[in-house]
Formats: sequence, C-alpha cells, structure tokens
Amino acid sequence: MKQKISWIMVCSLLLSLLIPGAGYAAKSDDIIKTALKYRGAPYVFGAPMKYAPRAFDCSSFTKYVFARNGIKLPRTASAQSKRGKYIPTSRLKKGDLLFFRVPGRGIGHVGIYAGGNRMIHTYGKGGVKVSKINGYWRSHYLGAKRVI
Repeated sequence: MKQKISWIMVCSLLLSLLIPGAGYAAKSDDIIKTALKYRGAPYVFGAPMKYAPRAFDCSSFTKYVFARNGIKLPRTASAQSKRGKYIPTSRLKKGDLLFFRVPGRGIGHVGIYAGGNRMIHTYGKGGVKVSKINGYWRSHYLGAKRVI
C-alpha cells in the first residue's frame, strides 16, 4: 500500500511539473465543489465560526471552505484581502477570492470566483448562492487575490 501511495505522489508531482497549473486546477475545482455543497445555508451578518456549516457570513464562508481544502485564511474579508497574490480581472481563475466595497466599511464582502463571470458567496436572502458579477457587484468590485 505504501508503494502505491508513493507512486501516486511521484506521478502527481511529475504531472504538476510537466503541466503548469495542473495542481492549481485540481485544488480550485475542489474548492468550488466544497463551496457548492453549502448552497442555501443561511446568511447571518457577523456569523461566528461556531455557526458553520449551518450558517455563514461572507468571510466565515470563505474561511470555512478554504480550510476544508487545507488553506488557512483569517476571519474577516479585510484580513483575507491581505493574503495571497493580487490577480488582475483579466486573469481570474476559479478559486480566486474576490473583494468588494461595502459603503461605509471599505472591504466588506468576499466571494469565490466560480468562472464564467460568476461567484459563490453568501449575502442576504437565500444565503450561500452563485451570483453573476454584474450590476451592484461589478460597481463595488475592488480586486482579487489568489491564495491557492
């Protein structure tokens, strides 16, 4: 069994070296799958981590989803925005964190880029959902970070 695991690890490492981004694509797909499992979970402003996965606010949601995939994030959207590498909008990939301005609070919202100009996030009625990044969200968009 140990030989099989070692062989799989070697093959995975070689694949990630030969195909740039192969490891990122797999991890980002896992993050999207994890996030979608919680679709419909209620939104609660300021929800503490102890509410997860029964309810979330935007940053407890991203913190929880990324933690389930081995990536530690701080608790707030503002603190999360200080992690990772800045990504221009033209280079967004699934799994990137998206940050938005909330009037009177600066960086006050975070979501996960899902591809196709969509994000998975939680905000208001309906809780965790997939939304198009247009209208309100486009006009309040501040930037993106890659933490994978």
